[in-house]
Amino acid sequence: MVKNCLCIDWRESNIVSAVKSSLIIFFIMELSAANATAHIKPPTPIFNQAYQENYQADALQNILANAHNAYILLDPLQNNIAKQVAALKANNNQVAAYISIGTGEEWRPDFAALTPYLTQKPWGEWPGEYFISQINPQLVSIMQARIDRLENWGFDWVEFDNMDWLYDDDNRKTYNLRATIAQSIEYAHNLCAYVHQKGMKCMAKNHVQNSQIFDGVLYESYSDEKNWWNVTAAQKFYQTGKLFIINHYNELHCDKIYTEYKQIYGKSVSFICEDLKLKAYRHFNLRP
Repeated sequence: MVKNCLCIDWRESNIVSAVKSSLIIFFIMELSAANATAHIKPPTPIFNQAYQENYQADALQNILANAHNAYILLDPLQNNIAKQVAALKANNNQVAAYISIGTGEEWRPDFAALTPYLTQKPWGEWPGEYFISQINPQLVSIMQARIDRLENWGFDWVEFDNMDWLYDDDNRKTYNLRATIAQSIEYAHNLCAYVHQKGMKCMAKNHVQNSQIFDGVLYESYSDEKNWWNVTAAQKFYQTGKLFIINHYNELHCDKIYTEYKQIYGKSVSFICEDLKLKAYRHFNLRP
């Protein structure tokens, strides 16, 4: 019989190895979870002075008082509001300018220049607004001139409204639109590339198909029509980490809708809600 032998039973050795392996796997999983959490960007507070669906857009005074680390959308041609861009950026805000690239609006100063490229019949849903019927270099030059002004005014983003105007079969037929979907995609991409040349970012509007060049997207959601867009495409876009905004209208239960959208896309969704009780926009994730 051997005395004082430092021997380890093979079964004990296997148990020790299994425990070590389990601990290693546990720590790897914990580290992965921590890293995943660390990469979740906090949602960006959203303010919108440019448009609303039913009640009122955000007032400039409210934005100046409450917007910090936020995305602020302005109509740059309303009441000389472009003069406020520097003051709005002082609180680490990103300031965006609204432009329609799919329609001409008769109250805009360049409407006469746009008229040769527009339909003769006004858009039935929005008085005084006409769809762009044809796309050519002259039209692009007019849009580039708009972007030049936005650069001079100090904007950070340009939001492209009505960029999907040709995707609707009824619109193409009803208004005799001559441009093709393929042309509209190239047109939007070229304008976004021009925005990038000017040192600004592009915000897509209501769809992200063929929109990889864009730096963010804003979807318009409604109390009776939620999540109406291509969800799979939206989820893929969200997963790129780009700014993802939902602007929801005419809602009694804003908190509930926000929770639903976070469950579909993730916690980094940025959200603004037109509150039916307040009759105004309600803001989320406000930061000091």
